[in-house]
Amino acid sequence: MNKQEFIANLQAKLCGLPKQEVEERLNFYSEIIDDRMEDGLSEEEVVLELGSLDVIAEQIIADIPLTKIAKERIKPKRCLKAWEIILLALGSPIWLSLAVATFAVILSLYAALWSVIVSLWAVFGSLIACAVVGVAESIIFICQGNALSGVAMFGAGIVCAGLDIFLFFGCKSATKGTLLLTKRMALVIKKCFVKKEEA
Repeated sequence: MNKQEFIANLQAKLCGLPKQEVEERLNFYSEIIDDRMEDGLSEEEVVLELGSLDVIAEQIIADIPLTKIAKERIKPKRCLKAWEIILLALGSPIWLSLAVATFAVILSLYAALWSVIVSLWAVFGSLIACAVVGVAESIIFICQGNALSGVAMFGAGIVCAGLDIFLFFGCKSATKGTLLLTKRMALVIKKCFVKKEEA
């Protein structure tokens, strides 16, 4: 594939994105190809070196904020006719309520997911407090002459500390997974905007 084919195929994969963003990315890759050709490589070698068009397009889509993509899609391409405005107004009790309900359900599910993550970190913090208090109380009990209760409290503090170590790794993994899920959801939404434009 030569430079012209690469740029044309990339432009086709990026249709639906804001035109300014697409032009910037196409100019960027065009300059990369030109620079590498000045180093002595052929067009085909440079294009092959850049990698898969699908991966490049996916990275570009991921880098562009969702708000920019949505603004580009919301801009009317033409003026609405009077009958279209009337139909939109008459249908608004149905489509608007459905849109709000869908958004509310998605937002509540997302909030519930993050509340589970926050709860896990709260349990982690509670176990740290229990471990510290357990060890401190064991010292107080031993100093008061109640060695058996002191040893029990010390054991409880150590158990809490041990559980805390395992819980830390679980909380960390759950948080990373949720952040990764958030990125993937945003990418899927962005791709929906791009696919609508292609159709």
